[in-house]
Amino acid sequence: MAGDGTVGKACDVLDQVASFSHPVRFGQLLEASAYPKATLYRFLQTLVSQGMLSYDPDHQTYALGMRLVRLAHAAWTHSSLAPIARGHLDQLSADVGETVHLAQMDSSQVLYVDKRNASQPVEMYSQAGKVGPAYCTGVGKAMMAYLPEDELARVIAQQSFHRFTDETLTTDVSLREELQAIQKRGYAFDREEHEPGIICIAMPILTDGGRVLGALSVTGTTVRLSLKELEGLAPKLANVANRISADAQAWRFPDSKQHMTKAG
Repeated sequence: MAGDGTVGKACDVLDQVASFSHPVRFGQLLEASAYPKATLYRFLQTLVSQGMLSYDPDHQTYALGMRLVRLAHAAWTHSSLAPIARGHLDQLSADVGETVHLAQMDSSQVLYVDKRNASQPVEMYSQAGKVGPAYCTGVGKAMMAYLPEDELARVIAQQSFHRFTDETLTTDVSLREELQAIQKRGYAFDREEHEPGIICIAMPILTDGGRVLGALSVTGTTVRLSLKELEGLAPKLANVANRISADAQAWRFPDSKQHMTKAG
């Protein structure tokens, strides 16, 4: 991002390498890079020396480095809801028999941090560790609906509004109308907006103060389920979301109630 200086540019290069699903050559990176050849090469060399990237001299390719794996594991442990929510997801998955997702916001996108497959698994885009669009996924809309206005405006401005299906919302106006409806009922739907035949109900996970921690969803196919049937799971999802929220707040702020009592 503009104004982020050297660190921001290095992160841009990391993101570019990560966007390939395989080790990538310098020429391939240069073709899509916003940086001059010498600048790109300098960043690559620095990232390799720091262990953020690895370089294969035989094939002359760059790939994400093992230091990133360590950092990712630490981030998953310290910042992700996944370790806290694991038991709740297991129980919900056993109860409903459909695909269960746990997600958090990653800038303007959705990051799937955990997933439980249905008893009869269905192939779909979402996998733990993958990012997806916020404007056309149930978990994305559930989280967006409860963002503060300044943050919501920033997130909406970064949506691509690409039409994935005939049901995809493709304007900021239609998205904002949808988010208002979500606030009124307390949960979101994916009405085949990202993938044909895939529907879901999603529940935001909020702190006691209303801050967004993440979102939880139950996803199925139109062959097996209707939106009405999924909506019947809303009370169960709300209960699970509340339990995850309580556990997350107790883990992150274990002494907050004690401090508040002393302060009062």
